[in-house]
Amino acid sequence: MSRSLALFAIGLVFGGGIGFVTAAGNGVTFDGHDHGDPAHHGGGGQAEMAAHDHSAMVDIAAGPEAPALEIALTPDPMSGWNLHAMPQNFRFAPENASGADLEGEGHAHVYVNGEKIGRLYGRWMHIGTLPEGEVEVKVSLNSNSHGVIAVDGSPVEAAVTVDTR
Repeated sequence: MSRSLALFAIGLVFGGGIGFVTAAGNGVTFDGHDHGDPAHHGGGGQAEMAAHDHSAMVDIAAGPEAPALEIALTPDPMSGWNLHAMPQNFRFAPENASGADLEGEGHAHVYVNGEKIGRLYGRWMHIGTLPEGEVEVKVSLNSNSHGVIAVDGSPVEAAVTVDTR
């Protein structure tokens, strides 16, 4: 009998853990909030939706103070690749990530073949391995609230393509 209870308890622990991992992998948090479902962003109006919408744009007028971005990707002598982001008129501000937007600061999002692989909080990032073949690495500048920074409606981003064969 005690063996059955022990096995039952183990099943609950592992089964619950798998459920939580599956939910987290699909964007559902412990409070049931699904980032992929607009209905879970409440009825607080457009301001609340924009503040939480990771695809919202923070548009800045073109001019000499507008942000810009260049990137370089070089093979690492040991393994993988080194990504170098070179923003202009932009400051990486990891201390303000997910906070209020302040003009000219934020972080970057890094994509490999269109799939986001992480956030960038400084000028350099090591990327372990890339898929074989023609690979596009793209970096976008994002505001503290994760909105894409744009200049006159065009996202501030840069991309390079490398052949890993």
